[in-house]
Amino acid sequence: MHILVLQHAREEHPGIFRKFLLEDGHTWDSVELDEGEKLPLIDNYDALWVMGGPMDVWEEEKYPWLCDEKNFIKKAVEEKGLPYLGVCLGHQLLADALGGKVVPSKTPEIGILDVYQTVEGQSGVFLDGMPDIFPTLQWHSAEVVSIPEGTQVLATTDACAVQSMRWHTRAHTVQFHLEVEQDTVRNWAKIPEYLSALENALGKNGVEKLQNDANKTQAKFETLAERVYINWMQTIAKP
Repeated sequence: MHILVLQHAREEHPGIFRKFLLEDGHTWDSVELDEGEKLPLIDNYDALWVMGGPMDVWEEEKYPWLCDEKNFIKKAVEEKGLPYLGVCLGHQLLADALGGKVVPSKTPEIGILDVYQTVEGQSGVFLDGMPDIFPTLQWHSAEVVSIPEGTQVLATTDACAVQSMRWHTRAHTVQFHLEVEQDTVRNWAKIPEYLSALENALGKNGVEKLQNDANKTQAKFETLAERVYINWMQTIAKP
């Protein structure tokens, strides 16, 4: 497969998923939208991945390219039927592009926090083989509160009801992060918006605290990330 990856911060790339793609012989191109790089022809790609970023889906005046990105996502997924994987902002952008609603979180989630599979998650392919409750890295202050028609919620938390969703059969998203690598926390803390949110949630030593917690969970993250990666590949397999 040749995958298009839309990025919104240089530090927020596919993480450990890059290793799995390389091992399986898949290729990918990244487009750094926040740096002014242009969207390519979607017909040149077999799938679309959209990663996280510090901006919010409603900040179209501040980031005018968000309008083009949403239209691009809608065309790719709804019209072209392209397999889709969205992470954090990519999760929210799919919801927004297809008629859902994203708003500021009542309770921002930042830290290593558990998510819970729903009945739909337990019975589907995307989270198959995952524990009913599993740890994730959370670092978000916005959330999906209304899902598009044709969507199922696959995982949830008390603070954020839509942690993972499936739109029809080939678009899957997660609000949380499993793509964590050893340097993820420190790299993301270089992003001013992320550092501010982290210190507001965990205090001035928030980077050290979150890094230590992530280190303890790193091996589990890698196992879970590989499972989700394999499952996503299964969801797009053609008979």
